[in-house]
Amino acid sequence: MSAASLSRGLSDGYAMTGRYLRHVVRAPEEIIIYFSLPIMFVLVFGYVFGSGMSVPGGGTYREFLMPGVFVMTMLYGIGATATGIAVDVGRGVIDRFRSMPMARSALISGRVTADLVRAMLETTVLVVCGLLIGWRWHHGVADLLTAIGLLLLLRLGLSCVGVALGLAAPNPDTVSMIVFPLAFPVSAVSNIFVAPELMPGWLGTVSEWNPVSATTTALRSLFGNPGLGSDSWPAENALLLAVAWPVALIVVFGLLSVRLYRRLGH
Repeated sequence: MSAASLSRGLSDGYAMTGRYLRHVVRAPEEIIIYFSLPIMFVLVFGYVFGSGMSVPGGGTYREFLMPGVFVMTMLYGIGATATGIAVDVGRGVIDRFRSMPMARSALISGRVTADLVRAMLETTVLVVCGLLIGWRWHHGVADLLTAIGLLLLLRLGLSCVGVALGLAAPNPDTVSMIVFPLAFPVSAVSNIFVAPELMPGWLGTVSEWNPVSATTTALRSLFGNPGLGSDSWPAENALLLAVAWPVALIVVFGLLSVRLYRRLGH
């Protein structure tokens, strides 16, 4: 790739990022929904279900829960990504972009960059909510920044999944029918709410190998939060898996998104 092509790709990607972020600002109801959702997760699971949950190794359920809520918020961001792309496809916006002299990578890079900006805002809201209900991180700033980096890496991988779903969906209405049945079991059969060692044997194994479980376990370790009772390979190598799983999603679904984008209109 030449320097001119790289510069053009970065410039067009920056323009597309601005476009997606302006859409968010101009739709205040979307901001309210997506920023109130993490708060609802914290309040409902922390206060309603928290008193009946046990935590391996002791500690409060709210400290056990918060890393999982961080991860779950990244997971459910797939819906916004896929819907935004599907709406652009349905309205013919993508076809207009394809007819313009712009970098083909700009659509995907702009969307995922906008998602990362949004993810940072969501994480900030969650940190404030967590501090208000008694959650704390007990290690240094370096571990905190590493944890945030893992969250953003996961969001990047999931954004590539969302772009692929949005390009593949026949219409925006279909996206919601796909995303929730996909995201709900992924979050439910994980260690977000319950430690895998408290599940039936086979279900606990599936939970430990779940990609979101890897990031959740890594965050609990980096934050010094409870819930690290397992000595299984996935639990002991959670940091490695928290990097490997998102990278695999980026490679697989990033390439798939490029292929679907090129096939639009053919």
